[in-house]
Amino acid sequence: MTNILIISGSPREESVSLRLAKHLFESLKNRNEISVDLLDIRALDLPSIQVVWKNEEVVPSEYLPLLQKMKNAEGFILVSPEYNGGYSSDLKNLLDHFPKSFYKQKAFGIVTGSLGSLGGMRAAQKLLHLIPALFGIASPFMMITPQMDKKFDEAGNLLDEAFAGNIEKFISEYLWLLNRLKSYENQLI
Repeated sequence: MTNILIISGSPREESVSLRLAKHLFESLKNRNEISVDLLDIRALDLPSIQVVWKNEEVVPSEYLPLLQKMKNAEGFILVSPEYNGGYSSDLKNLLDHFPKSFYKQKAFGIVTGSLGSLGGMRAAQKLLHLIPALFGIASPFMMITPQMDKKFDEAGNLLDEAFAGNIEKFISEYLWLLNRLKSYENQLI
């Protein structure tokens, strides 16, 4: 079983990008050999990073379940809106709380969205710089979502059927990368 953690990185109470995360969660949860979890950053109330949480001894007790989720994830899908040409600072704060060993050689999917026509492209480009700094490996096929408020409803249901192919292509390419990395890791053991 492969553990995938989808992180919805918007801190906004009325997060529209959470719709994308919900849709991906629903699309992945019934697939064979996949265990998927959705982490909504709004529910964490994380303090600003002070120290990297490398082990259980340095983690406040209320964040121990989060430590286990991050540590046990074999792949990550980062979902972020675009804020002033970048990704969510809350998403960065979350990722910075944990050591690079949690991310090393793991597949990262990039999903961005905006209410405008560029779909968070600038946020996606910046995430492409962040992931290698974490020692992760970004899937080259990203899900860039323009006018995301018109593509998904509040529950994450797809409203724009023309976008279904983009979603399936993103999932397919991400799972290909994730499986190749897992296969490679198993050869090393």
